[in-house]
Amino acid sequence: MKNLIVFACLLCSITSFAQKNTNERAQWFTDSRFGMFIHWGVYSAAEGYWKGEKLRHDNDYAEWILYRNRIDRDEYVTLLDLFQWDEIDPEEWVILAKKSGMKYITITAKHHDGFGLWDSKVSDYDLGDYTNPKRDIIAEMAEACKKHGIKLCLYYSHWVDWEHPLGWDHSREIYKLSASDYDRYWQQKVIPQITELLTNYGEISMLWFDMWIHHSESIVSKEQLLQLKSLIRDLQPNCLVNSRLGLSIDEDPDIDYKTLGDNQLGDKKEDFPWQSPATVAHSWGFHSSDSQWKSTTTLLKSLIGNVSLNGNFMLNIGPRANGDVPYEISQRMLEMGKWLQVNGESIYGAEAFDLNKDLHDWGKITCKQDESSFKLFLHIYNWPLNKQLNLTGISATPQKVYLLADKQKSPLSFSHSGAFTEVALPADQPDPYVSVVIVEYPSKPEITDGLVAKTSDDGYSLLPGNQNPQPQPIKITPPAKYGTIPAFVAADGVTDFSWKIYVDQPGTKRVDVSYSFQGNRNNSQIVLKASGQSLYHSVHPTGQTVGEPNQDWHIDNFESNEIGTIDFPQPGFYTIELSIQPTEADPIKFQWLWIN
Repeated sequence: MKNLIVFACLLCSITSFAQKNTNERAQWFTDSRFGMFIHWGVYSAAEGYWKGEKLRHDNDYAEWILYRNRIDRDEYVTLLDLFQWDEIDPEEWVILAKKSGMKYITITAKHHDGFGLWDSKVSDYDLGDYTNPKRDIIAEMAEACKKHGIKLCLYYSHWVDWEHPLGWDHSREIYKLSASDYDRYWQQKVIPQITELLTNYGEISMLWFDMWIHHSESIVSKEQLLQLKSLIRDLQPNCLVNSRLGLSIDEDPDIDYKTLGDNQLGDKKEDFPWQSPATVAHSWGFHSSDSQWKSTTTLLKSLIGNVSLNGNFMLNIGPRANGDVPYEISQRMLEMGKWLQVNGESIYGAEAFDLNKDLHDWGKITCKQDESSFKLFLHIYNWPLNKQLNLTGISATPQKVYLLADKQKSPLSFSHSGAFTEVALPADQPDPYVSVVIVEYPSKPEITDGLVAKTSDDGYSLLPGNQNPQPQPIKITPPAKYGTIPAFVAADGVTDFSWKIYVDQPGTKRVDVSYSFQGNRNNSQIVLKASGQSLYHSVHPTGQTVGEPNQDWHIDNFESNEIGTIDFPQPGFYTIELSIQPTEADPIKFQWLWIN
């Protein structure tokens, strides 16, 4: 089989800016980018254990303990006796959010346990009926958010309710529940409680629903969801509604934004608003055994990565039954807040740029148009040892380059040629987590699409997966055996690859190719063509290697081979063509081509 891969390079002039499918209601949301999630309720006092038994699920979602450990409803609320109400001050959570650089807060007004954090007149399963004097955490949150300029958003579990006799409990997969009985729950509890929340607590900026499947897979009907959404639009027209209502954006364009899965980060640029809900460790509600804390750097990279694809990041706290936020969480959030005090311009109101998200090995790009210039924010995850930052794919010459952390905006030296800009960095990075370089242009710059970027160590890593456009017929085998077997393309017939690079420094460059071949003869060959020159490499058997000692873990060996040199006589665009030409039944497993 012959896969002829045609490479096309397109010089693009971008005429529009901003997320195209953002309605007026959601503009504040895409400008904010960073929010706080709060999971706090009766379950917070259990701390992941019931009568000495750990939560019955390895995911350790502490807020699920009522369901997982099959706790009686009336026994469950005895956990409220452990709450230290004199110490609980929701304003402290709001202050933490503000210091952390967060612009909105979403709190669990009612989670799946059905217990409300406000004084509900609809149900007797809420704080108003179980505290003396009465506490209304939603009212306290509303007051604190207004005081500190934070938008208040509410989580409400509409689909699942373990308390109401006719609410959805997953045991109903065994013990059936009729649609008419479920509608009684819907009309008796969901609709009137949402009416309460949107009537009694001032502006609610967003309702965050948590049906993680499409309504067609659940007991909830589309008509019920539309009824709920219509109620929200009537009571508070500016209140955002997320896709976990149970309606996809494709199905209903009136849904304001898409919610990804728990701790799922973005992997592609979207033109509509979207958000990742995330945790610092794993559980959402407080779990005393949580220990897998993500680092501040990891969390910052998650935020930056989402913004670089037009997404938001909502990071969770799970306070204890005395209101305290675990130190590991608050510490990391406050460190993020300090980073945002310096680098927030690259996040708030910033958006995705048009280059491929994985183009550069040093980090991610966000961008913003202001009154006088267009700014690229280069988030550098790995400060280059050679103190040179390689920026590939932009055809325009920058007006100015400087560090975002430098209040004086002292210019950094740079050179520009064709579609390549090289920035001279200072010896010391300004931030220990992620440093940001601003590249200014008079207007949004044109890009040269389809290039493979020059790496931080001044080479070109040409992979089956970074051809652009990616050919349809090609099949990339993903890594296996814990990555000891790398990704590859198995060429069982003549298979052609093509990439385009921009060479800023002409001269002679070495070419290496990595492959695995388990045949016995060396009649097969690999041919490379570039800059009017050709290189020929006779394929040889690479044998096997041991992937993991003492485990009978024997795998095909992938071996790097120097195949010669190519002279690039002048700066410019060059097409690199590679042809894998096997002559026997055993395939040649191509991994990568390296030019340096």
